[in-house]
Amino acid sequence: MSKKELPVLRDSACCTPLAREPLGEADAKSLAAMFKALSDPVRLRLLSLIASHEGGEACVCDLAGPFDVTQPTISHHLRVLREAGLIDCERRGTWVYYWVLPQALEQLGSLLSTDGLISAGAR
Repeated sequence: MSKKELPVLRDSACCTPLAREPLGEADAKSLAAMFKALSDPVRLRLLSLIASHEGGEACVCDLAGPFDVTQPTISHHLRVLREAGLIDCERRGTWVYYWVLPQALEQLGSLLSTDGLISAGAR
């Protein structure tokens, strides 16, 4: 095994912070709830299914088919996504329609982007 000396990079770009400023407590709690909701594979797939549905909203009757879980389990997962602020819904007759809240995805995306656009209180 050879001992090779690695060069030290002096470029300031390597040390640029990913965020403009640290998250405040309220933002951290809100975003943590969203990430926690998305940590379940069924919920992540549900969000993706709703977001990719034609017209941007999906009837609950269309959501249970692709999953090997019961309708009450799908309803539970949808409630978790709704309480986390990722989706919203509306009852129309006997069916409930769901859609993704774009501002929630923007919050998550801006935190994860290298642009560091999110800052405390930016909503």
